[in-house]
Amino acid sequence: MLDPRRIVALAAIALLAFGTGTAAATPAKSKTTAAAPAAAPPPAPFEPLPPPKIYLFRGAMGPIFSTGMDRLEEKLTKAGFSASVYEFTICRWIGDRAISSYKESPAPIVLIGHSMGGLCSIVISEMAAKENIPISLVIVIDPAHATGDVPLNVERFINIFLSDSVLGGGDVVAVPGFRGHYASYDLKENSRVSHINIEKSDDIHRQIVEMVTQLPRIPPQAQADAVPLRYLVPADALVELWDSGVRVPVRRGDTMESIAAANRVPLWTLAQSNSLPENAQLTPGQTIIVPRHLTPPEPTAAMALPPPAPAAGKK
Repeated sequence: MLDPRRIVALAAIALLAFGTGTAAATPAKSKTTAAAPAAAPPPAPFEPLPPPKIYLFRGAMGPIFSTGMDRLEEKLTKAGFSASVYEFTICRWIGDRAISSYKESPAPIVLIGHSMGGLCSIVISEMAAKENIPISLVIVIDPAHATGDVPLNVERFINIFLSDSVLGGGDVVAVPGFRGHYASYDLKENSRVSHINIEKSDDIHRQIVEMVTQLPRIPPQAQADAVPLRYLVPADALVELWDSGVRVPVRRGDTMESIAAANRVPLWTLAQSNSLPENAQLTPGQTIIVPRHLTPPEPTAAMALPPPAPAAGKK
């Protein structure tokens, strides 16, 4: 019989050998822990783009009937922009110049045209698309019926038109797959607006100057969320040049009126964008399409409420 003390000694030797073998088979751990994966760098701050180059185009008999384009060019130039106005008849020649200028010194391109000048703005956009050149903003004002569709390289498109106009009336749509910002305003309800004065509105000129001023300063907005806007503007309403639409969730207690007030937009825009009556009952969780400003307005301190009803016997 083996001595118990010898059995214990042999067991200790076996355990020691097993431990040594395991250590030899396993790579020694580093005294320092493995470095954690590097955190993703914060997004680079948005750097403003160069000032845009603006090309304006008159319609047929432009020096007589499209004088609003000249006035708009003067206002843009006074604001410090490179802006020039041309006849639509030299459209492709100006398009070639704009493309060459962009290749030499890239800067946002803005195209604005009245009547046949609106058609020209789309033609130049198509020319730029073939060269993979983006167009930052296109504004067409009562463009001709023959105006083509908005190509994919246009980032923002606005149409201000009269659908019942014979000289203009171009209800311009975008090509399938368009992902940019789109807004269309039909002013046929306004009896004071005609094809030969629609491009002369000082209020629209002011908004265009403001929009062009903001354009280089804002970060690119997510185009995937942009909702196209199409409005039949009421006769007594002013045109506000929104960027596109955005979907917002309805919260408990929200109404069409409170959402319009919070976003500083007219109530009729919500009714038209969502095919709802202005007094529609809303359900928490549903989404409402709201016009989006090029730059968001400052948040309101409180919801706008209707004034209290006058006390009985008072006026």
